[in-house]
Amino acid sequence: MKKILILLPLIGVSLFYGCSGNFLDEKPLDFLSSGNAFININDFNASVYNLYDLTRKEFYNSGERRPFDYLFGTDLVFDGQPEVDRHTNMAAAYAPTGNVNIALTHWTSLYKIISEANTILTRIPGSAMSEADKTITEARARFFRALAYRTLVYLYGGVPLTLEEVTSPRTDYVRATKAAVLEQVIADLTIAATNLPAISKVQDGEINNLAASHLLAEVYLAAGKFQEAVTAATAVISSADVNLMQNRFGARSTVTPGDVYWDLFQRGNQNRKSGNREGLWVIQFETDVPGGGTVSTGVSGSYQFERTFAPQLGSLRVGSGTVSPILYPVSDYSGGRGIGWAISTHYFSDVIWQSDFTNDIRNANHNFVRQFTATNPASPLYGQTISTQTPPAGVKVPSRTFYAYQSKVTTPGDHPDGLFADKTKLLLKSNAGGTYADQYMFRLAETYLLRAEAYVGLNMPGKAADDINVVRLRAKASPVAAGDVNMEYILDERMRELGPEEKRRITLMRLGVWYDRVKKCNPYYSDALAKYNLWPIPAAEIERNINAKLEQNPGYD
Repeated sequence: MKKILILLPLIGVSLFYGCSGNFLDEKPLDFLSSGNAFININDFNASVYNLYDLTRKEFYNSGERRPFDYLFGTDLVFDGQPEVDRHTNMAAAYAPTGNVNIALTHWTSLYKIISEANTILTRIPGSAMSEADKTITEARARFFRALAYRTLVYLYGGVPLTLEEVTSPRTDYVRATKAAVLEQVIADLTIAATNLPAISKVQDGEINNLAASHLLAEVYLAAGKFQEAVTAATAVISSADVNLMQNRFGARSTVTPGDVYWDLFQRGNQNRKSGNREGLWVIQFETDVPGGGTVSTGVSGSYQFERTFAPQLGSLRVGSGTVSPILYPVSDYSGGRGIGWAISTHYFSDVIWQSDFTNDIRNANHNFVRQFTATNPASPLYGQTISTQTPPAGVKVPSRTFYAYQSKVTTPGDHPDGLFADKTKLLLKSNAGGTYADQYMFRLAETYLLRAEAYVGLNMPGKAADDINVVRLRAKASPVAAGDVNMEYILDERMRELGPEEKRRITLMRLGVWYDRVKKCNPYYSDALAKYNLWPIPAAEIERNINAKLEQNPGYD
């Protein structure tokens, strides 16, 4: 069992009062209280474990909708089931008030991470921990605080900056400048990168020095400190502990068709114990383990990647056919039990691949599925190939029931046994839909692309091209010439390499190009406005902050 998966939240504190010296005064000897909750390393680790859990919930498994706010409404995908709480109706989705309140949901959960981290940092000096334990605990808390503030500042701009435990209600918050928030994040990550253990010394899934340096490089880019970003990224790239995977590896390395890129995303292959030296920080999911995030009999608590991003082929109809030509749901390249909520844009599925459509392994059909075999004997198309490139007459592409998707969102042929209705035919139960694999938060291929971005900022396109081509060489794609490298190219390359693995909104809003990219690449969001380059400060936060003015972002009422 992976220790960092165990959720050990702090138990609520009870305070008892009485006359000073009275025998009724209670001394907390055998229960948690404000006086004894943070004494030794085990006490602090309980809180650190909760930080892992809060982070996993925010970005992955809090439910079927909110984790995907980082992907919906971008240049990558559009909404297959338009609703008020999706992003097709942007006026409703990004309103400061209302039933949806996407902005408030993420604001609240990110500040929970900050609050937990601040409590740890405030309590360290008065603890009985050794100096070594104090140092490592501080580094861990600073890392998570930095991660939360980094996300907040990209999404909202300058936000209230609180660095100590808050022990009583406050109604006097003001927004720090974006520059001030970024500087604090850089300060926290510098300490974390210096004091967190080496990636080779930690458990799978545990934060480490290289994860901190990777994130530091990204934040330096946001601050316009390009040389510092190069230095931080180079600390990761030059480490002897990591490298891009070049050859097939892991539990399913003999499966065909397949390649090293496919291997990166198979169940059990994300962590170092599988031989993977590319993952820098991998979010852990353990099926049927308390605190593990998934169960083998349904989607409960899981990352609903498959459910959201794979097409709903069971509803596909061709011509006058009354049944889908493809059996559904099946644990194969048809996408498990996808329901087609996140439809790949034409830009993602076709445009960015035009120059290397056949040789880039990331675009091979087992990695980016465009050709589906009709597997339903009751269909007249049985045994034939149905392609998104040349769809049958009357079939719209892309649509919720038929579109190209990246197979990394599911686990073809490798769902947990508890989800099979008939494993001999790979038929799944109707309650499938989770993705039963650990997930990359940071991966070394992205570090190369971050450093390339820094080199573009330094007007060094040759070095930028060199870094991009390291990633492209592994993918067997044609090298890019220095003269063709700019930020648009890098954003396209991030699409090719990362796809929905990336929290795309974070990248676009960090760069301030969300609006530009959506207008260029995603015609489905016709009501996109430049003001949505930042989310609104939640109205509820402004209204309760009665003793100071919490400024709203421009364009929001």
